[in-house]
Amino acid sequence: MQYFNADSRPDSFIAVSDAAENILGYNYNIQRIKLMMQTRRTFLKTSAMAAASLPFVTRVAWADRDELFKISLAQWSLFRSIFAGKIDNLEFAEIAADNGIYGIEYVNQFFMDKAEDSTYLAEMRKRAKDNGVASILIMCDREGRLGDPDTKLRRESVERHFKWVTAAKYLGCHSIRVNGYSEGSYDEQMKLVADGMHQLCEFGDEHGLHVIIENHGGFSSNGKWLRDTIKMADHPRAGTLPDFGNFRINENETYDSYRGVEELMPYATGVSVKPMVFDDNGNSSPLDYKRMMGIVLAAGYSGFCGIEHGPKDREVEGILEVKANLEAVREALAAEMQ
Repeated sequence: MQYFNADSRPDSFIAVSDAAENILGYNYNIQRIKLMMQTRRTFLKTSAMAAASLPFVTRVAWADRDELFKISLAQWSLFRSIFAGKIDNLEFAEIAADNGIYGIEYVNQFFMDKAEDSTYLAEMRKRAKDNGVASILIMCDREGRLGDPDTKLRRESVERHFKWVTAAKYLGCHSIRVNGYSEGSYDEQMKLVADGMHQLCEFGDEHGLHVIIENHGGFSSNGKWLRDTIKMADHPRAGTLPDFGNFRINENETYDSYRGVEELMPYATGVSVKPMVFDDNGNSSPLDYKRMMGIVLAAGYSGFCGIEHGPKDREVEGILEVKANLEAVREALAAEMQ
């Protein structure tokens, strides 16, 4: 079980649920789907070697057939190497492409002072284009609480996110991911976060960008709370980024990952894939890929599913393992739907 701090990330809770009811739930979803039909250089070299070490079947291109979903890479998977200076933010697109992943999800912490640097953003966009990689979203942290009880501070947080909306638009992303943090009771926090979200979504709408909340600690890791908060935000640009492994509300309370993802998928414009999940009793277990991706597809989602997994000392290997599992379940589900 891992913990990271939701706002500064290296210090707190990202938790990594259960596998009960898998047969009936999975079969039901299948029916619905059918109906819906070192150094930087060393790091790059290691990345390519890790990809080559996998069985050929996991590395072949699938462009010759319709895909049920696409696979992207969340930059947080590489946070250890980035923070250690082994790789640079600008190398992210190349690393993803070298490993056969053609969608990328940025983290603002890795270019925190560059949101309004047009030259730097132009280079990021160029690197993505040169590597044939689509820019999907920016995960935004450390910009205050969108649900702050203080009206002035809540508005300040909203405005601090504006630069990331414009940066995401320039890079070609469709969304920014924000955190649904507040304080107070269950209902009070819902109301406050919904207000901040609505304000930010109004700005996002001016730029054609979605604003999505990830289940990322606190009440946001309660699927029902987050679903109802998005409803209360009452804006077509407000959505979710369901994270399979982030259903830890606090040190003593967890939320079933499968139920949570099912509750959040109707509002999703992205998905974060972690290989461990939670149940309601604080237990973690390996992800049942078939069951979970059945839930994702049953909601009508066919976009990018972002790998967010980079175990210590084997970041690339961990990424490729999740990628191989996603490719395998995609093929299995496609075969069952024929």
